[in-house]
Amino acid sequence: MKKLYFLPFAIILSFCIKGYTQVTKYSNEFLNVGVGARALGMSNSYITTANDVTAGYWNPAGLLGINNQYQVALMHSEYFAGIAKYDYAAMATKIDSSSVMGLSLIRFGVDDIPNTTELINANGNVDYNRITKFSATDFALIISYAKKLKIPGLRLGINTKIIRRKIGSFAGAWGFGLDAGAQYDFKKWKFAAMARDITSTFNAWTFNLSEETKAVFIATGNKLPENSVEITVPKLLLGGARKFEMSPKLALLAEFNLDATFDGKRNTLIRTKAVSMDPHFGIEASYLNIIFLRAGLGNYQTFTDAIGKKIKTFQPNIGLGIKIKSVTIDYALTDIGDQSVALYSNVFSIKVDINKK
Repeated sequence: MKKLYFLPFAIILSFCIKGYTQVTKYSNEFLNVGVGARALGMSNSYITTANDVTAGYWNPAGLLGINNQYQVALMHSEYFAGIAKYDYAAMATKIDSSSVMGLSLIRFGVDDIPNTTELINANGNVDYNRITKFSATDFALIISYAKKLKIPGLRLGINTKIIRRKIGSFAGAWGFGLDAGAQYDFKKWKFAAMARDITSTFNAWTFNLSEETKAVFIATGNKLPENSVEITVPKLLLGGARKFEMSPKLALLAEFNLDATFDGKRNTLIRTKAVSMDPHFGIEASYLNIIFLRAGLGNYQTFTDAIGKKIKTFQPNIGLGIKIKSVTIDYALTDIGDQSVALYSNVFSIKVDINKK
């Protein structure tokens, strides 16, 4: 019986993998940044223990961990010395004792970008008054549904994603995709699987360039962009976790995740022609379930320096949190995984439980 529940999931995933192995990598990458300072402090090792409103992003099956009627969350972070801003808001509510629904909204954008394509006027003179500004923004609306099955310890969830990407007035895209996730409790262990873009996510791009902008593209040797469809291929995330009760007041949670992609070799720790795997690990120590300290390792990569020497790097993350009654405030400090650059980002998130009076 357990195998029958996972059979359609496996068939869809294998079909998508075989059909789109040659598709260009790194589409909709803003959806891989991560949400919630708790998860980011654990290097995104969170698909197994996700049990709050942020599970709508990480693994919708985890929404069933919500104990209150409603739960809301907000997050703000900035990357590349504040150039790019990432905002997240989510809400989840119980439908009944065995099902939960959630909504998540993500915005990732770079604002106030100078547009100098029309800097030179019709007389060939530079006119700085012709410089305008625009934004390059990515939006995603995620509608989540989670259901507890009759099999003890098994929870399933599904996401419907609507994507809007916009580059000023020059270009825009609409996209649609599906995710599916599962969590399973076995004795003291927890296991999870999360399949993102299970049917592939399609972004349909349209371009609207003025005649002056087209002339600049041609004069500078750039190819005029054409309307096209961008495809995000399936990605499979696997995880396992366990919580250790060190004492009545102190507990330690550890989770290991493995992200698998099927679009050719990537710069990951494990890579073959068929699959690339990116492992990451996170821990969380809690005191009285009020104070939390977190750390994680991930984003293992290899690059060649100026003298041809291969160097391996990884991304360390740390974080902390505090829970006061129905409010939880989390903080994470992350970098881009390059110790020589160390562009650290401060991430703050807040989560609130709400009950009906």
